[in-house]
Amino acid sequence: MNSKLISTVLATDNSLASLALRIPTGIIFAAHGAQKLFGAFGGYGLDGTGQWMASIGLEPGYLMALGAGSAEFFGGIALLLGLLVRPAALVLAITMLVAILAVHIGNGLFMSNNGYEFGLSLLAISVALTFTGAGAFSFDRTLSNKQPDVAASNPPHTETTV
Repeated sequence: MNSKLISTVLATDNSLASLALRIPTGIIFAAHGAQKLFGAFGGYGLDGTGQWMASIGLEPGYLMALGAGSAEFFGGIALLLGLLVRPAALVLAITMLVAILAVHIGNGLFMSNNGYEFGLSLLAISVALTFTGAGAFSFDRTLSNKQPDVAASNPPHTETTV
């Protein structure tokens, strides 16, 4: 595997800010994903969510529900663990962008009208985590510390002139 790519994906600092963002956001995403996938917490499961998605034009509804539910559930778990946070957050950001544009944008900003303010908040957090990484107390931090120094294994090319 390309160690530079792995190092980039896992790269993070020891920030508590990222931790403070990813724990509650991970809980929210995992719970919403569990509603879509398993019918937990009063959700409709894949069949019900798929039918609803098809009714608003997101076809094929079942696969869209599977994709959105999986992104939210497994992405939320990834945020909670601090494992592969950058790619998980990127997928979650895309999921939120689709939700905002397909479901909420026509209802205005406020949640009281089924608007996009909650989705926008989750989008902003996901984008921030895509840029910052997992931060303190994360598997990414632990794993990034175990990666070999990329600069040492790939010294810069120097030309010699005669």
